[in-house]
Amino acid sequence: MHEYANSMTIPLAPRSGGRPRLVLADAPTRRVTVHKIASATCGRIAAHQVEVGPGGPARPGDVVVVEALEEKRVYDQLELIGGRLAHVSPGDVIAGTLGDRYALRGFVGHCPDTVQVGDILHVLNLGGVIGVATSANEDLGKPLRVRVIGFAQRRGCVVNIRDGAVPAADRLDHRLPVVVVAGTCMAAGKTRAACEITAGLTQRGLPVGGVKLSGVAALRDTLNMEDHGAVRALSFLDAGRPSTVGLGDVAQMAKGLLNAVAAAGARVIVVEMGDGIIGGYGVASFYADTELRAAITVHVMCANDLVAAWGATELARSALRRPVDVMCGPATDNEVGVRYVEQDLGVAAVNARTAPARLVDLVAARCGVTAGR
Repeated sequence: MHEYANSMTIPLAPRSGGRPRLVLADAPTRRVTVHKIASATCGRIAAHQVEVGPGGPARPGDVVVVEALEEKRVYDQLELIGGRLAHVSPGDVIAGTLGDRYALRGFVGHCPDTVQVGDILHVLNLGGVIGVATSANEDLGKPLRVRVIGFAQRRGCVVNIRDGAVPAADRLDHRLPVVVVAGTCMAAGKTRAACEITAGLTQRGLPVGGVKLSGVAALRDTLNMEDHGAVRALSFLDAGRPSTVGLGDVAQMAKGLLNAVAAAGARVIVVEMGDGIIGGYGVASFYADTELRAAITVHVMCANDLVAAWGATELARSALRRPVDVMCGPATDNEVGVRYVEQDLGVAAVNARTAPARLVDLVAARCGVTAGR
């Protein structure tokens, strides 16, 4: 942990047409007004007046205060700590979290080894994960550039989202039905399927817990689960991880989150695996754990097309060692895909958008839940 002293207030110089631009002082620590607190800070910053210290060694999860250097027309919003989206303007002072992102359809970047005041970094995702971008996406343009003001600190220590996080666990302490919703890539319909299942089981009188287990930090998926009736919804962010890149093995983290949701009164748990079953977010390590694999009551897979549906089915049977029970996503948008998945792949196919009730019926039957209970 970094230790600082001698707090003071940083002076501000006015700029035309908006908020004042920061003029950095030479003092070891200073107090700044943060305009936007990103959701990736996970509530570790409680007020807009933040004590900021100088740079040094950096860890994923460290909270940094930065100044936006530009305005974007695409990917121009930041998810705030309450879940609301806000446009980012030049000069905005933002509290975000250092971390990694490894998105096929987004930005790629990593947490730097060290961070110094004045360094130029990038906002890697909607939730405010900040790092060094190494690859971009043509549809999104270049990532938003920010200048480092310093590390957020409290009582002489750098604030990190692992402080007070949901602890990892060596084993599951419950035998609740677990519905795992995985997919072949981003935007394959996983969140829609997970939310329809959550809503449908809730309407049948069953308390449902939600877990977003892999990906990069943002609140929208867990908030969506809660909006559809989840008694509690947690993610890797609650476990102190800005993303699951480089985590290697997500098993202990997953067991800790599942235990926490069960303790909140859930009687069935819906798990959404962010990104795809092939990728850089550690999804495969969940299935590699014998206890977690055995805990899967229903395995729902979302695929964008028939090739993806075939590949996911084969991969699930072989490498993941947990066959698919239900296929969802765009591959099931009409009877062409449904017929192929059911007749050629031997897997139940149902579309979460057009037939949510049937999807819930399939899941409920496998969970031992009947209509009206």
